Amino acid sequence: MPLPERLPTDVSGSAADVLELSIRGMTCAACAARVERSLSRLPGVRAEVDYAAERARLTVASEIPVEVLIERVRAAGYDAEPVRAAPARGMATEDDRRAAALARRLVVAVVLLMPLCEGSIEFSLVPWTRFPGWQWLLLALAAPVVTWAAWPFHRAALRAARHGACTMDTLASLGVVTATGWSLYTMFSGQAGETGGTLLTLLLQRPSGAIYLDVAAGVTSSLLAGRLIEARARGKAGNALRALAAIGARQASRLQDDGSELRVPVERLRVGDRLVVRPGETIPTDGRVLSGRSAVDRSSMTGESLPVEVGEGDPVVGGTVALSGRLVIVATAVGGDTQLARMVELVARAQVGKTAAQRLADRIAAVFVPGVMLAAGLTLVGWLALTGSLQAGFSAALAVLIVACPCALGLATPMALRAASGRGAQLGLVFRGLEAVERSTKIDTVVLDKTGTVTRGRMEVVGLEPVSGTDRCTLLREAGAVEQRSDHPIGRAIAVAARRELGALPPVTGFTALPGLGARGEVEGHQVLVGGARLFTARGGEIPASVLERCAAWEARGHTVALVARDGGLLGAIAIADVVKPSAAPAIRELQRLGLRCVLLTGDEAAAAGAVAAEVGVEEVIAGALPEEKLDRIRALQAQGRRVAMVGDGVNDGPALAAADLGMAIGAGTEVAVESADLVLLRDDLVAVPDAVRLGRWARRTMEGNLIWAFAYNLAAIPLAASGHLSPLVAGAAMAASSALVVWNSSRLWRFRAGVTEPAEG
Repeated sequence: MPLPERLPTDVSGSAADVLELSIRGMTCAACAARVERSLSRLPGVRAEVDYAAERARLTVASEIPVEVLIERVRAAGYDAEPVRAAPARGMATEDDRRAAALARRLVVAVVLLMPLCEGSIEFSLVPWTRFPGWQWLLLALAAPVVTWAAWPFHRAALRAARHGACTMDTLASLGVVTATGWSLYTMFSGQAGETGGTLLTLLLQRPSGAIYLDVAAGVTSSLLAGRLIEARARGKAGNALRALAAIGARQASRLQDDGSELRVPVERLRVGDRLVVRPGETIPTDGRVLSGRSAVDRSSMTGESLPVEVGEGDPVVGGTVALSGRLVIVATAVGGDTQLARMVELVARAQVGKTAAQRLADRIAAVFVPGVMLAAGLTLVGWLALTGSLQAGFSAALAVLIVACPCALGLATPMALRAASGRGAQLGLVFRGLEAVERSTKIDTVVLDKTGTVTRGRMEVVGLEPVSGTDRCTLLREAGAVEQRSDHPIGRAIAVAARRELGALPPVTGFTALPGLGARGEVEGHQVLVGGARLFTARGGEIPASVLERCAAWEARGHTVALVARDGGLLGAIAIADVVKPSAAPAIRELQRLGLRCVLLTGDEAAAAGAVAAEVGVEEVIAGALPEEKLDRIRALQAQGRRVAMVGDGVNDGPALAAADLGMAIGAGTEVAVESADLVLLRDDLVAVPDAVRLGRWARRTMEGNLIWAFAYNLAAIPLAASGHLSPLVAGAAMAASSALVVWNSSRLWRFRAGVTEPAEG
């Protein structure tokens, strides 16, 4: 199951045109937009910066050293380094470290917030409980929260200010600093003595002389809690990548020339090494079976629940587990060239990129922060003009600053899409970029290649018709004995079927291949002939009517027929065909249930194509299409206004896969097909196709729900805060809750299950 070659991860001169940078220091979508603008201003550079993934994907058309790109990021106030590899096994990610640091700050903030709130409320509502120096007690409780715990927000705000920018942290830091400064002024100027009222008044609308240290600490705690949830959710996709990388073996048993075995680290393996794999061991690298048979568990790689039987000549993939029987394999790919390594890298790259909805949200977030600061200033001026109350104006302006942080807006799209692509990778559905997830929701027509996609892609014996007086075993034994020397696909299919059913076959002597006709040889003293009707009748043989009737029925279904004769007498007929995959009919029924039109597109003749289409339930068939005609057929469907997904596996499917709105490559297919596709189906199971569509649709619904909530929240919350109906403390809690809701809604995508039917969507 080959995956595409890895993209280059270095941009020194013209050696590569694609680079990914890990961006450190971004705290919101506005930061990502700033870095993206800064990089895109370089001539010949096109940048996409993903805040949720903390990565920049660059297409460099000119000779620009990577150092210049990194300096450009630093000039914008952030730091960067090239992404050179997928997460290593057991290695902590930046998200893990950030989450641990945020957790420590949050614990301190929450522990100090509880007595601070209690003291602030008591001293505000019951002035006679105050004692000399009560201000210093509250300040001692608040100081660690508004300085050390809130330092990530202050640091990011200062960095942005040095570069003339505003981010979400600007709003957070400004809110905390302003609330703290006003509280200090009120406490030490003696105005705090005027405070009074009820608990509800204190929470919803601060009375004259109120202090805001509890607000500053509460906002800090809420922001830290939101950032912690966000960091852990962002790290989940990274955890999935590390879990994927961890399934590989660490050591292998290399078979020496003298027959002994030597345990070596997998890093020392070379192509051509012979390796021994025992039951229960992980296959250490991609290879081909030299001897032995075993059931192989591929669930970790493809999501398939049932093991697959492999034997001599079959390919095996590193990271899968041999369940029964001893295997000797020869390594065909090692290190970064294995499917596991390529899959990890492909999944990592699929987490980077932007959809149209995400780019729109980023543009809005980039101008949102300055707009909120302007709204807060206008709120303060408006309250002073209308009421003359500095206290009321300050409280309303502070609430506007705090409630309007655009976290939810910046996270709405990327969190949903990253969760969908990460969950898809666990199920063997590798989206090559977030745009592929989005495009999977828009298709209305699925075009399926026949050979290797709907069918198994290899010839198999599907029928036996012995003449009167001959049994099935004799017919298969004689034909298999001759064809075991053949290299023709039909001959190999007959020999495999004979060995599978009868075991060892008698030797053949005097084997002769008859091109275009068949083969002949001597088996146990008898001359055996295997071939088409023309080969048999040319030698004067007669075919019974019953055999002719069965052969005609087979040929009408697109099967190939081979006649078998011994010493001139007909033994019977064998039907050989490329059989339909068991998953094909259920997959097509599910696609049709989802409202998608299915088309079978093949280069085979109409009879064979029609028989397969009837078996799987496809009504629209395009047969006899050459590779360039397949491309034309895809474009013709698109010209009719259809949004087309193409599912294929062969070299001749590459142009059609690239031209389709969504190209889906069967993972066991050729590298040309995989390289041309937007989605790689690692499972050799067509049910993966409707699974991908359902996952994409769920991601779209999640993304739309997130965006609706993010916009609705700000549209409702900002006017409430500006009108004085939302206190700063409640505003902080509401802002954190909005981000947490978006993260939670996106995380539900990790519960998606393959093969589970959901209500159809038009």
